[in-house]
Amino acid sequence: MRRLPPLRALEAFIRVVRLGSARSAASELGLSPSALSRRISNLETFTGRKLFSRSGQTMRLTDEGRAFYDAVAPQLEALAAAVETQSENLQLMRLRLGVMPLFGTQRLFPRLGELRERHPRLHLDIDTGPHLIDRVGDTLDAAIALTTQPDPSLYGVQLDENTIHAIANVDLVKELGETPDVDVMSKQTFLVHTDMPQSFEAWKAALGLSGLQPAAIDHYDSGQLILEAAAQRIGIAMMHDDHLARNNDPRLAPLFDQSVPSPYSYWFICRPADLEARPVRIFHDWIVKAGL
Repeated sequence: MRRLPPLRALEAFIRVVRLGSARSAASELGLSPSALSRRISNLETFTGRKLFSRSGQTMRLTDEGRAFYDAVAPQLEALAAAVETQSENLQLMRLRLGVMPLFGTQRLFPRLGELRERHPRLHLDIDTGPHLIDRVGDTLDAAIALTTQPDPSLYGVQLDENTIHAIANVDLVKELGETPDVDVMSKQTFLVHTDMPQSFEAWKAALGLSGLQPAAIDHYDSGQLILEAAAQRIGIAMMHDDHLARNNDPRLAPLFDQSVPSPYSYWFICRPADLEARPVRIFHDWIVKAGL
């Protein structure tokens, strides 16, 4: 039998290529940057190829590395699929689904009972971690992500359209009045979701406040925490109207009551080939029909 390559090193290599970042790959694998680098070095020693060029903390795929990836990645996918078919309980279908936490709590979980009733053999492994779209086809079978437009190499179906609102504590909304004042607004802190970086600029432009420089812009990776921070008067949240409506928090209200078209929507995303897998197809058809 031929000597097998170091499988953990192969996994590290594939993650770096797919995520486009050694730091992201190390975080996802639970490794330190140095430990990740050692695994890549072990693979380079095994193959006798220089897979990455290194400059400080930056790793760039070489031509040899790209050729190696193109040759190995499909084989690893086939191996993973073969192991899965032999080890998984044939009575169950399992979907590894990436979901943004606020979508999960507000829109998905209240309806999951319907899916279980219709397809009792379908089970979901839920992942709310970062870089959802980057991990589709790797650690995820599919994802529900907030984005402007998915990568054209992926299959995507848009689940909604939204408007952006400035959302604040009801008492702060009363204090700020019905007409935006640049001087007053410049003393405020704004809360922006890390997956919606364009939201604040779009809102400012629509209200004629392009020159507004607030006291601070705080970034959150959780929509639920942004809404709670706004309710606690920590800042003014830039969120979708749907988030506010579904949150149904009496402490919150829209500021200036003006709707701004959002560049962001929720999308269901998977690889085109994976859409033919039964768990992915069942979930896709259900979520599109359910109109979540």
